[in-house]
Parts: sequence; C-alpha cells; structure tokens
Amino acid sequence: MSTTALEALPEEVLKEILSLKEAEIRLETREKAQDQFMPFVHHVYDNFIEGQHHRIIAEKLERIARGELKRLIVNMPPRHSKSEFASYLMPAWFLGRNPKLKIIQATHNTELAVRFGRKVRDLMGSENYHDIFPETLLKSDDKAAGRWGTAAGGEYFAAGVGAAVTGRGADPSLLTTRTLSKTH
Repeated sequence: MSTTALEALPEEVLKEILSLKEAEIRLETREKAQDQFMPFVHHVYDNFIEGQHHRIIAEKLERIARGELKRLIVNMPPRHSKSEFASYLMPAWFLGRNPKLKIIQATHNTELAVRFGRKVRDLMGSENYHDIFPETLLKSDDKAAGRWGTAAGGEYFAAGVGAAVTGRGADPSLLTTRTLSKTH
C-alpha cells in the first residue's frame, strides 16, 4: 500500500493495520525462536552481540535438541559466552521446547550452580520468555533457586562438586556441566 493511500485511511484503521503488523512480527519471532537458538538468544538477551563462535555453538545446541548430537564439549577462553549459553540460555530454551525435561546443572561449586538456576528460573518467568514459550510455566509451589520444576513435570536441579544427586534423574543429553576455563 502506498504512503498516499495510507494517509487517506482513518486513524482507527491505521491503528488496526499497525496492530496486525505487530502481531505478525511477534508470531514470526516466536516461530523462529522456538526452532532456532540464536533468535531465542536475541529475543531474551538485550543487546547480545553475536559472533561466529556463537553461531557454531547454536548450531550444535540445535542438533542436540533434535536428537542428532549426543555429546558436546565447549572449550573457549573466559568471557566468550560458554556459561551464558550452556548454563543459562540453553536450559531455558530446551525447557521451553519440552517442558517435561529433567535437567541437572553441575558446576565446580553449588553456589554457582544455584546462581545459574536462579537465572534460568527468572528468565522462564519473564514476559520476554513467555512471548516465545507461552505454554511453558513454572510450578507455582516449587521455585527454589537451585531446585524447581515446570507445571508439565519438568525439573531443574543445581549441584556442585560433592553434592548428592542420588535419586535425581536427568534426560541424558541434557546433563549440563560447567568447568572453569583458564587462559595460559
């Protein structure tokens, strides 16, 4: 539609057109972010600066989500988004795609694992997250930072070295661990 034709329309019609266009953009964003990791990252992580290494990791995480890849080791220097991807954004994205998953987050200490658990839980409770995964809800009575669940029966459990995980189950491809990387 030309600019001249748009200018001739009544204001309420223009508002309706704008509203429909915004709804279309939201739907396209939701569909991309549900299926592809990087659109999800850009939607929930303000001002994320994407690099080639992020695209490579995202492609591997998508392969894990589709069941094509069973194991992944990410080894990069500090401050390259390993933890943000593997310990924060990936669990939230996976649970959005399948809210029945059981995830164990294991790190070198419990405090760090619980901190990531809090970040994942808080992200999953946010409006930005629900734009993408409106059906994935947190269980209302089970929201401890390091141990919480989804309304669909999924679970998130954070553990550090030496913590007991006996009796806890995790979906095999979703056991996430975090190790310290050091530059030499």
